[in-house]
Amino acid sequence: MSQLLHTMIRVGNLDASIDFYTRVMGMKLLRKSENSEYEYTLAFVGYGEESQGHAVVELTYNWGTNNYDLGTGFGHLAIGADDIYAQCEKIAEAGGKITREPGPVAGGTTEIAFVEDPDGYKIELIQMKSATAGLG
Repeated sequence: MSQLLHTMIRVGNLDASIDFYTRVMGMKLLRKSENSEYEYTLAFVGYGEESQGHAVVELTYNWGTNNYDLGTGFGHLAIGADDIYAQCEKIAEAGGKITREPGPVAGGTTEIAFVEDPDGYKIELIQMKSATAGLG
């Protein structure tokens, strides 16, 4: 059976991104590797290992590239949480940027919020009780 392993995003400041995803979002730094020949560093963060069924985020830092044009194709990462209201309070207290306060989605009952990481990537928080029901 196949499994989603990770999503890769390019970051301009690896230390700031690792700090955000671990300290602010509560993930763990699972592993980190450096490739000096091709001048890049990878850091994998998540709530658990892929071998345990978790999908993780691969943070790719290409040495000397400090920012990227995020474009219009990528939307967001989505994370399920038991209490998005409390999680948003903790994120804000830790210095994270809340771009949409928690509450029901327009025209529906699913409760969501949005957070932005240091590179401008959007992260949607979805109340777990409705995370698998779709956005209705």
